[in-house]
Amino acid sequence: MPKKDLTLTTQSREKLGTTGSQALRAGGKIPAVVYGHGAAPEHIAINAHDFSELLHHGGRNAIITLADGRRKRETAIVRQVQIHPVSRRIIHADLQRVSANEAIDARLPIVTVGVAEGVRNFGAVMDVIAHDIEVEGPANRIPEHLEIDVSGLNIHEHVTAGDVKLPEGFKLLTSPETIVVTIEPSRTAQEVEEAAAPTEEAAEPEVIGAEPQAATEEQ
Repeated sequence: MPKKDLTLTTQSREKLGTTGSQALRAGGKIPAVVYGHGAAPEHIAINAHDFSELLHHGGRNAIITLADGRRKRETAIVRQVQIHPVSRRIIHADLQRVSANEAIDARLPIVTVGVAEGVRNFGAVMDVIAHDIEVEGPANRIPEHLEIDVSGLNIHEHVTAGDVKLPEGFKLLTSPETIVVTIEPSRTAQEVEEAAAPTEEAAEPEVIGAEPQAATEEQ
């Protein structure tokens, strides 16, 4: 089911760059950029709490009405968010201008339904290989997620992206052969430990969403 439209108040940004972004975050706001529809990218500020609530209540793929408190109102979707690796707070967002009936591409989370037969009767494990798939469809009918019924799956059986049922009017952009969910025999404790062994990497902001189509300033 598509989500209802949501409204987000925005403010124009006067100070760009790292110093300006840090000042915004200290004041409870998030630096963001709006792009698309042939218009120049616009740097804005949005309320951090309001934006987090919007995402929490299903606004990740919903059409958002952007209101600057004066005259301009436009609709957009969230294309990308950056999350601080330590605090887990949102530190930047990219928004793309869209119209209600415009065909857009979106990454939709996969939600499994039921307990696989191989898990239920034979102690197998279910591995979700692809946590989302990319589709194209009307902006005003983008669903919150896609469901896959796994109850009939046995050991060594899987579901591909091409098996996922899409809403009418949508087409799959992810390769149909992409494995989304698979049922495999249970691994030994040693194999589990080896698979879970941490690797040392420098902490960087987590990026969620598609690559932005417009360049943003350095954070």
